[in-house]
Amino acid sequence: MSARLAADALVLLHLAFVAFVVGGGFLAVRWPRTAWAHLPAALWGAWAEFTATICPLTPLENELRRRAGETGYEGGFVEHYLIPLLYPVGLTPGHQRWIGALVVAVNVFAYALVLLRTRRRYGIDRRTGVASMVSNLRGKTP
Repeated sequence: MSARLAADALVLLHLAFVAFVVGGGFLAVRWPRTAWAHLPAALWGAWAEFTATICPLTPLENELRRRAGETGYEGGFVEHYLIPLLYPVGLTPGHQRWIGALVVAVNVFAYALVLLRTRRRYGIDRRTGVASMVSNLRGKTP
């Protein structure tokens, strides 16, 4: 695989990861086990935005582009449409903190839906708490 193709694939992977960080909590509403993969991803995404940390995929992508003889993001579909989504012009640490807050807010909402659905599925009353939920999941009454 050429370095350019690898860099383009990495941008697609990066975009998919960002989409998973933002919207993956809603997958957990339907498939609760996805939360095991999503929660660490969401924590990383929020932390990276709050601290203005550069994702490790970014330097790797830039290195692959240099190996391919490229200096920028000009050219095809990936460069024209996807890269501006990941690296918008004028992105500041202040903007990144707002993005981090948005990531947290969207995921808090999504996991509130997960908890609501779980409670409804297992007939858990808000007053009985987690202990009875665990008992109900194991098929025993509290």
